[in-house]
Amino acid sequence: MAREFKRTDRVAAQIQRELAELVRVTLDSRKTGMITIQAVDVVRDFSHAKVYFTFLGGELDQHGVTRALKQAAPGLRHELGQRIRMRTVPELHFVHDESIERGSRLSALIEQAVKSDHPDRDEHND
Repeated sequence: MAREFKRTDRVAAQIQRELAELVRVTLDSRKTGMITIQAVDVVRDFSHAKVYFTFLGGELDQHGVTRALKQAAPGLRHELGQRIRMRTVPELHFVHDESIERGSRLSALIEQAVKSDHPDRDEHND
């Protein structure tokens, strides 16, 4: 009988939880804004983890936040090693997750298309 979850999935979920807490307490939220760890993908040998994040607010743009996370990665990896009992703690690679912004743009385009199809329709009388 196959297991419901692979070990890599369980490790990725634990890394996601721990990193979310570490990022919250480690990084300066005035500069980076509120960072959310959306997902973590871990390779089978646990040597690398791709960390998908989004952010809201802050002084820095997307590239600035990505740069700040990449600079903090060795320290975050060390702290992660203190919290998670693993033989190998993966090297962290941070990637900005654009799926939320893409979804918002698509939703706005759909709303705009629906309104242009029915210009005389009142929004409140759907």
